[in-house]
Amino acid sequence: MNVRQMWAAKLAGGAMPAPKALPGRTQAATGQATFSLQRPPFEGQVLGIDPSLRGTGLALIEFTPSRQPVLLRCQTVKVPSGRPMAYALGEIHRAVAIFLADFDVRHVALEQTIFVQNFQTAQILGAARGAAISAAALREKEVFEYAPLRVKQAVVGAGRASKEQMARTVMALLGHGRTLALDEADAAGVALCHAFTWRA
Repeated sequence: MNVRQMWAAKLAGGAMPAPKALPGRTQAATGQATFSLQRPPFEGQVLGIDPSLRGTGLALIEFTPSRQPVLLRCQTVKVPSGRPMAYALGEIHRAVAIFLADFDVRHVALEQTIFVQNFQTAQILGAARGAAISAAALREKEVFEYAPLRVKQAVVGAGRASKEQMARTVMALLGHGRTLALDEADAAGVALCHAFTWRA
């Protein structure tokens, strides 16, 4: 019996037959099949990265069921403008590698490069992302990428939220007393977005 026939029977005063059990359903005490819509919470450590050649944000967050997320470590990889690009990429790679060596990181989450009109800027941002991703790849860590709009929607609830709004919301979610640098807050936001939206 299809859905239309089931509703026709119901409206005619008859009982709607119980649908067949499907994968993902649980049997309630009444004997009726019910959907289980709740997904298991993410568990483990996520390294969030907000890539930039001169100021890459890093934030490592631990997620445990039934407990508030905990910020384990954060850092902004600051590289002076006088230093060449190769040096900056090395510093980004080194900083990510240290995080991965010091902690039991489950996943790495990065913010995707936003659309930029300047080709050179896009190239530089891509290189910074590559330096971070290569460090994760060498440690055989899974890497996930999220668009800035998705990160803001998942964390703040508004895709047009400012960096300051993101920082305040991240600190509230983490219960963190110290004000995070904006790049570190963005990195933490990416990690939170991953844990909030990830599906096994």
